[in-house]
Amino acid sequence: MAELAHCVSFKLCRSTADWLMAKTQVRPVVGIVCGSGLGGLADMIKDSDVFEYSDIPNFPKSTVHGHAGCLVFGTLSGKPCVCMQGRFHLYEGYPVQKITLPMRVFKLMGVQTMIMTNAAGGLNPDFRVGDVMIIKDHINMPGFAGVNPLSGPNEDRFGVRFPCMSDAYDRELRRMALAVGADLGFSDFLKEGVYCVLGGPSFETIAECRLLNRLGADAVGMSTAHEVIVARHAGMRCFALSLISNKAVMDYDSEARANHEEVLETGRLRAVQLEKLVSTLVGRIEEQQRLLRNAPRPN
Repeated sequence: MAELAHCVSFKLCRSTADWLMAKTQVRPVVGIVCGSGLGGLADMIKDSDVFEYSDIPNFPKSTVHGHAGCLVFGTLSGKPCVCMQGRFHLYEGYPVQKITLPMRVFKLMGVQTMIMTNAAGGLNPDFRVGDVMIIKDHINMPGFAGVNPLSGPNEDRFGVRFPCMSDAYDRELRRMALAVGADLGFSDFLKEGVYCVLGGPSFETIAECRLLNRLGADAVGMSTAHEVIVARHAGMRCFALSLISNKAVMDYDSEARANHEEVLETGRLRAVQLEKLVSTLVGRIEEQQRLLRNAPRPN
């Protein structure tokens, strides 16, 4: 346990944040995590500084096809951002504390809001491939077996021992995203729902999909929830969305088979609209905060 605590210690996270801040002039206030096939968001960032994960001290290495493995700093819709082109997963063999280390590094760099994307299997029968689900809540299935990124000694400099998760996904950001989607004409494929995370890397069995759907999950994937837990522990606002890249198989007579190439292809087809949605949302956050800064103070 002591070795595990060391791999995400405040000192270690601080050293990584300091190394990055010495290499870039960007001081990000928004962090973005790009899921499978969705790394094109980083290409929208202007005046970018790019670092490969392999060059960043203490960072894990991305091993998944479709994840570029780069950290990109710059501005998006006028707001200083840092964007992860690819994330880390339990199935890559990293402890859950290690795969969420970037969240703590971002916090120490000044990030206030995290925006996360993923590709997920649709469990809700009303969802179609290509729909985008705004996550309103999650089920951390590995957490039922004690796999939680906050296990081990608590670091009080990041957050409290028992953080609340009933507000994990910021209500105002979700409302804003729905409004942005309506303005962009995306309402037909924009949904809200509950995301369930599993360990992977095998896709779910039919029995597992049926169970998760009955538990109230609308989509299932292998990421995001752990990052959100750590980001919320550190006091950052969180917004996340899932691209429904395939429909979960829940019929034993079905010939459908889930596969990673289908996930990446769906990402390519919906990429431009997702990029527009996220970039416009970031701009809307900046606009809202500017109005709050300029609002007259009560006497």
